[in-house]
Amino acid sequence: MTEEAKINLELRKENALLREELDGLRRENALLRQKVDLLIRRIFGSSSEAMSPDQLELLLGGKEGTPLGKGEASLEEEADLRQQKESSKRRNPRENWPSDLPVIEEIIEPEEVKEAPEAWRFIGAEVSEQLDYEPAKFLRRRLIRNKYVSRQDKDLAPVIAELPPMLQERCMAAPGLLAAIVVGKFCDHLPLYRQESIFLSRHGINLPRASMARWMGLCSDWLRPIYDEIGREILSGGYVQIDETPISYLSPGHGETKLGYLWTTCRPRGDVIFAWHTSRAAECLKNVIPVDFSGTIQCDAYGAYPSFARQAAGSITLAGCWAHARRKFYEAKEQAPRQAGFILRQIGHLYRIEERLRKQKAGPALRQAVRSSESTMIYLRIESALAMLKKSSRYLPQSSMGKAIDYALSNFPLLGVYLADGRVEIDNNLVENSIRPTAIGKKNWLFFGDAEAGERSAILYTIIESCRRRGINPFDYLRDVLTRLPHATNWNVAELTPENWAKNQKSQNHIGLAA
Repeated sequence: MTEEAKINLELRKENALLREELDGLRRENALLRQKVDLLIRRIFGSSSEAMSPDQLELLLGGKEGTPLGKGEASLEEEADLRQQKESSKRRNPRENWPSDLPVIEEIIEPEEVKEAPEAWRFIGAEVSEQLDYEPAKFLRRRLIRNKYVSRQDKDLAPVIAELPPMLQERCMAAPGLLAAIVVGKFCDHLPLYRQESIFLSRHGINLPRASMARWMGLCSDWLRPIYDEIGREILSGGYVQIDETPISYLSPGHGETKLGYLWTTCRPRGDVIFAWHTSRAAECLKNVIPVDFSGTIQCDAYGAYPSFARQAAGSITLAGCWAHARRKFYEAKEQAPRQAGFILRQIGHLYRIEERLRKQKAGPALRQAVRSSESTMIYLRIESALAMLKKSSRYLPQSSMGKAIDYALSNFPLLGVYLADGRVEIDNNLVENSIRPTAIGKKNWLFFGDAEAGERSAILYTIIESCRRRGINPFDYLRDVLTRLPHATNWNVAELTPENWAKNQKSQNHIGLAA
């Protein structure tokens, strides 16, 4: 082979390598563009994942890979405008005023009548109302225990009334103040240092945050039996939803924060319980779910759940979450409008069936029957479409559409569990909604003081969130329960859970109205 032929051969090889490298860079560039577009939509775009039927028809009718046109953008704008108009419709504010609000009457006389009242005869009045507000105020609760001596026997020692049982001897905080601080931090997301500033600047009361932190520990200790009872009630039904969220905590001696997790367990339309652990390992689930639990756990695709279920030797069934699967295809609709749009429309059919069942207030038996007759065929249609898309090898595994297809297919048996069990929801959104208050809170207080503070916070978050789910004023609940707990026995704990407390309050109100 001549020298010139050798050079040409080397050039052709080098050219082939450069072409291959260029193709790889183009694919990487396309993936990065998808990720950037997704990030921009998440930050600046609409938070809703819902798609109108008109949008889906446009996606299915358009060419793959083309950007959204003016028609599609206008549909999104029209949907947003309709939503804004609906939310802007205001009812008469008086419709939302509680009927038992205290009324302060202020009578205003005309100036002419004030000057010569004997010259005027009263014929009626015009009444207008305003909603007013008085800020919270501190007060001293002074307990006066009178002492007596016997008139007949002066040698007897004086008698004095005993102090009522308290949460802690010599504690200066009454149940009302403790309830206000707990609600301020765990419901209104006010860190203790902000509450300290508010108390001092607006009320002239100096309450150091160190004292308030000790009181939070005192409240959590007293509320732990109720917390444990809530956990037993949630897990007794045989079906729960679980999710976890990361929260930083201070690590003593290291001068830095570490990452812990609040594991959240809830029963749909029931209570919720938070459990604190310093890791996300599958071993943590052994402390969240009791050994004798048998039933269905609905969760996301995190690997700890299948590992835990395998250790349970068949007593636990895992159910998937359609909201997670739908989210993946929503993120991929820019890359593959027609294919992602078709899958999204089929998932939308499943959700419309569930919406109809909720409006009918259907029970587990009816839900299972309707799902068997209507939802199952849609489920099988989605499985067939995903299998065809996977077999076509049209999408790279690391692309948005490739990830969506792989995620759905790998979890598809779990996504079908809800079809055969009327108790199980179509997604895990209810437990995710329970986590949202903690996400808002940690933006304000940033981290837990230490690992033990995480456990105390889990107890207080459980109480607050369970009250919220049942429409209970958490301040009224905590003030009443913290007052009654020193008198209570183990037999009374079940009566003090938010669920039973609300039932008792309702029955007492009925008795009061009847009287």
